[in-house]
Amino acid sequence: MPSPNRRRTIRGGLYPVLLCAAFSSYTVPVHAQTQVGVDLGFSSAYVWRGLTRTNKPVAQPAVYASIPVGNASVTLGGWANIDLGKYDGLTDDISESGGSSSFNFAEFEPYAEVSFPLGRTTLTGGVMGYVYPNSKSAPNPFGLMTSEANTVELYGKVGLDVPLSPELSVYYDVDKIQGAYIEGTVSYSLAASEKISVDLGALAGLSAGRGVPDDPLSDQQSNFSDDGFTHLDLSAGVPFTAGALSITPALHLVIAGDERTKITSPTNLDSDLKLWGGVSLSWSKALGLEAEPADGSGP
Repeated sequence: MPSPNRRRTIRGGLYPVLLCAAFSSYTVPVHAQTQVGVDLGFSSAYVWRGLTRTNKPVAQPAVYASIPVGNASVTLGGWANIDLGKYDGLTDDISESGGSSSFNFAEFEPYAEVSFPLGRTTLTGGVMGYVYPNSKSAPNPFGLMTSEANTVELYGKVGLDVPLSPELSVYYDVDKIQGAYIEGTVSYSLAASEKISVDLGALAGLSAGRGVPDDPLSDQQSNFSDDGFTHLDLSAGVPFTAGALSITPALHLVIAGDERTKITSPTNLDSDLKLWGGVSLSWSKALGLEAEPADGSGP
């Protein structure tokens, strides 16, 4: 399970739903299981909420453990971004790490959340940190994120088990920005053959208090130029399995709304569209006891 940021993108959509009961002819006792997982994504760029954080290839590892607690599940995890190259070109490169070196550990997002089902609805709440261990003296300042940007978000999500699987998420920065980011998603799996499906997704973002402050003397940071619509992300992925691995190549088309989401390089500051893609590899394992088999007889 990647960071909670990565909703129905190449880095996300793998949240485990832990069921505490199963039904057939008779009720079957179930022992909920702890689930652990590891993900590794390779992308042509790092695009976060429509913003280009690094415009060259990156690797994005993640690890998580989801633990059943009654009818709910508690998930602890972490996600990271690694700039694969030394992206120090002042006219071509956006680099979250500042282009200090290749294989640069540029960002870490630890998180904890609790999720529980309520009928056909899943409710989730959590907290997530953003840590940027990058040097202020890095050679490329365009896109550089340092410890001055370290911050914390609280978030809540509502997902519905209905056609198109709609989900609404609200992330509120309680530290450096003190504003909300709202995200709505829908998805649909289209069967291409008996064994192959195409997962289609659409995601829209909205800034509510994350634009540039009106007060020029404010020390509040910002993610976007203004409040309102930030971007639309249209995606298509083709998941398949290879042994114990789940592999998903995917493409994303981002339609920019905010001025900052239009930036794709230091010299291209007004692009209405951007295309990026990559592949994610995921492994997970359930620990503990499985459901007790039905014996076919009544009580």
